[in-house]
Amino acid sequence: MAKGGGLSGWFSSFASEVARLCGSPAAFAVATLSVIVWAATGPMFHFSDTWQMVINTGTTICTFLMVFIIQNSQNRDGAALQIKLDELIRAVSGARNSMLDLESLPESELDEIRKTFVTLAGKHRAEIARAAKVDKTEKAKKAKKAAKVSVTAANAAD
Repeated sequence: MAKGGGLSGWFSSFASEVARLCGSPAAFAVATLSVIVWAATGPMFHFSDTWQMVINTGTTICTFLMVFIIQNSQNRDGAALQIKLDELIRAVSGARNSMLDLESLPESELDEIRKTFVTLAGKHRAEIARAAKVDKTEKAKKAKKAAKVSVTAANAAD
């Protein structure tokens, strides 16, 4: 059944179903079998230009039509993902509501926001590296102390 009304709703439903079917193992098997049958008939048709045009025409038509099906599916998936992310941003306390609906901003504004987050990520990575270095130093000190204790214990036992 069509989601929404009219041609757009019908096409969305159709595109979803075709994308689901074409992404299945059965569809891959049919496509592979078609290529094998086509290749096997080559000697029968003396590898003629017509024989080559059959596969070229078939794959071109399928590819041309699938571009629209895949694009429609990706557009819907992208829109749904943005809505879900917007809801998470809205619902999480401490999140910046200014991050809602970023996809509608011009590229220049997105670049500025991206630079801000790249800087924040760099600072966070530096903090992690410092913490790891401190942790490594503390572990080395503990290992050195443990070795010293076991040497002292060994000397006391002698």
